[in-house]
Amino acid sequence: MFITKPSTFLSTSISAVSGKVSNLNNELLEYVNPEKPTHDHSSQYYKRFFISKFNLGDTAVEAKFSSPMKITDGDQITVSGYPKGGSFQVLAYNNQTQQVASNENWVVLCLGAAFFLAVAIGLLNSELVAGGALIPKLFLVGFTLVALYMGYRALLIREAIKLLSS
Repeated sequence: MFITKPSTFLSTSISAVSGKVSNLNNELLEYVNPEKPTHDHSSQYYKRFFISKFNLGDTAVEAKFSSPMKITDGDQITVSGYPKGGSFQVLAYNNQTQQVASNENWVVLCLGAAFFLAVAIGLLNSELVAGGALIPKLFLVGFTLVALYMGYRALLIREAIKLLSS
């Protein structure tokens, strides 16, 4: 196992860890989609997150993706992410054994951030906020915070991808 150069982006230190996968444990987190209308009979009834927990040498690694990671025990992989709560949180990975690289879609996060920012700007220009109403101001703050978080997360994923490719 080796750790490649860390990259500090804002306050989160992104680093890459390489090694052989051992003690692989795949889990599926599935829960009812609260946004699904009751009259909709489509198959998108559950939200799914695929969680993979494994070791790379002495490092405990945890990855949460919307699709399952393509890894098996004994694969040589490089992951990039950040340490959190005693384990390494994966933002992107490159499996050299199976020649597969994957990450969450940072472009969709950027588009979502732009949408929430546009809604916040629209609220900022509304007469309700200018008139001093409390609820529209709370929505303005909420939409702005969501936009900032989504943009920050997209930039972290982008930084993790760049670290893997270097």
